[in-house]
Amino acid sequence: MAIKAPKGTKDVLPQESYKWHYIEQLVRQITSLAGYREIRTPVFEHTELFLRGVGDTTDIVQKEMYTFTDKGNRSVTLKPEGTAGVVRAFIEGGLPSNPQPTKMYYLSTPVFRYEKPQSGRLREHHQFGVEVFGAPDASIDAEVINIALTLLGEAGLKQLKLNINSIGCDQCRPQYNALLKDYLNSNIDSLCETCKDRVERNPLRVLDCKEEGCRGVIEKAPLMIDHLCDECSAHFEELKKYLSVLGIEYKVNPLIVRGLDYYTKTVFEIISDSIGAQGTVCGGGRYDKLIKQVGGPDMAGIGFGLGIERLLLVMESEGIEIPKPALTDVFIVTHGEQARLTAAVLVRDLRNAGIKADMDHCARSIKAQFKYADKIGAKTVGVIGESEMENATVVLKTMETGEERVVHQKDIKLYL
Repeated sequence: MAIKAPKGTKDVLPQESYKWHYIEQLVRQITSLAGYREIRTPVFEHTELFLRGVGDTTDIVQKEMYTFTDKGNRSVTLKPEGTAGVVRAFIEGGLPSNPQPTKMYYLSTPVFRYEKPQSGRLREHHQFGVEVFGAPDASIDAEVINIALTLLGEAGLKQLKLNINSIGCDQCRPQYNALLKDYLNSNIDSLCETCKDRVERNPLRVLDCKEEGCRGVIEKAPLMIDHLCDECSAHFEELKKYLSVLGIEYKVNPLIVRGLDYYTKTVFEIISDSIGAQGTVCGGGRYDKLIKQVGGPDMAGIGFGLGIERLLLVMESEGIEIPKPALTDVFIVTHGEQARLTAAVLVRDLRNAGIKADMDHCARSIKAQFKYADKIGAKTVGVIGESEMENATVVLKTMETGEERVVHQKDIKLYL
């Protein structure tokens, strides 16, 4: 029996990879205009990073991480999200001493979560994300949101909704947590077993539960947005002003808390109606205490993560076709050994000139070579036979029209 890929993983085959290249090119264009530079972090980190950063009461840490002990008896974890590793690299690389803010993005980074595979979300999936450190003003919140919306818009998505919320800070959240805990304890019998444990450890996590019984309790729970301190309230009002002046429509959804403990103040989600109930295409927010939690200075931070597989799924569901690049511009058909040697040099020279060129490597007949050239979508076929060898020429045939032209081999680059 043939070996198959592990459950929850998926190969990106050559005939599909152009879609990823298209998204990656969009990302690089859009982020570069706003001064973001790429960062690449390891696939695995010390487990402690995610315990301290993501939070030990989250589903990610409790249920979903791929954690193992290495040969040095160290606990390491395949990264379940992108932000914590970027924060660690920011601190370890000495970047806090640079002029701030620091704007970074990561692209197609693999993320691992042991969960039930779902539409557009696998146990190994890939994320594009941006992170900004050292910028406390709400203007950067709006910029980060705008970058996400710009990318999705450039990708052709139209059925999108932006939901925003504020989940407070370490000044106002403790009082709210106490209020929420009292309310949840008064409804404890209606909560699932996981949420019963969360009530004492981190009651805010209960608001993220999708169990039907818990949702009924959550709908009547006190809301963080009604208990913000003056600083958090002012920040949220500033964000709304920036979004309005940028012409970005939004809805305040007070139940958004996101699934990570490091968030403070702004949290947001961009929703698509075209992929059903699990329609979050992009989510993120502010994490002003995370850098300090991981061992760095007390600096503000904000960012988002966007799943590439999920984005491609939404594009497909909305009927958006990604332009498929030509595999070959010109395919050289040959007859005879000497013609094949000449074609090898010609193909090399064409490629060096920036022209996609190829030749037969399977000893096919001339007829079979033409069929192959047609199958791979070659725009032009160049034929080199005995007479062409004698005259140092090549017959160029335009596949779409059938038009033929004899060109000297040294002039083929100029003609093409």
